[in-house]
Amino acid sequence: MAQLGSLSANTEALSHVLGLVVAFRAFDSNNDGAITAPELGGIMSSLGYNPTEQDVRAMMQEGDTNKDGLLSIEEFLEMNTKNLELGGFGNFLNIALESFNNNDGIAEMVTGEELFQVLGSLGVELNLEDCQNIIASMDIDGDGAISLDDFNLIVSSLL
Repeated sequence: MAQLGSLSANTEALSHVLGLVVAFRAFDSNNDGAITAPELGGIMSSLGYNPTEQDVRAMMQEGDTNKDGLLSIEEFLEMNTKNLELGGFGNFLNIALESFNNNDGIAEMVTGEELFQVLGSLGVELNLEDCQNIIASMDIDGDGAISLDDFNLIVSSLL
C-alpha cells in the first residue's frame, strides 16, 4: 500500500485549508479573489488573532509575492499553509485531480465515490468511507461534493 501517513492528520490539514478559504472569501467583499490589508486584518481577527496594523503590513509584505498591494487567495493560502503538508497523500490527491481534469466529461464536482474510484485505480487502498471523509473535510456546503476548482485550490496549497 502507498504511504499515506495518518488519514486523520491529512483530513485535518484539508479542513484547516477549507477554513482559510471560507474566511478569505468572506472578507473578499467584491469577490475578485484578492484582499487588501484591512480585509486581511479582519480575516485574522475572525480566526482568533488580534494583529496590529504593523503586523498586518508585515504579513502583506511577506505574502504579496507579486507586489501588487493585494493578497490573492493563492498567496494567502501559501502564507498560511507553508508548515502544513500532505506528503505522499497530497501527491495521490494531485494525481486524482489531474485525472478529474483530464476526464472527457469534465466533472464540475467531485464526490467521495469518484475519489474512491480514482484513488483505487492508482492502487491507493482506502475504503469508500475514508474517501467520503476526505471530501467532507473540504466540502464547504455539506452536500457531499466539492467543486473541482476548490479541490484544486485546497490540494495545491498543501503540495
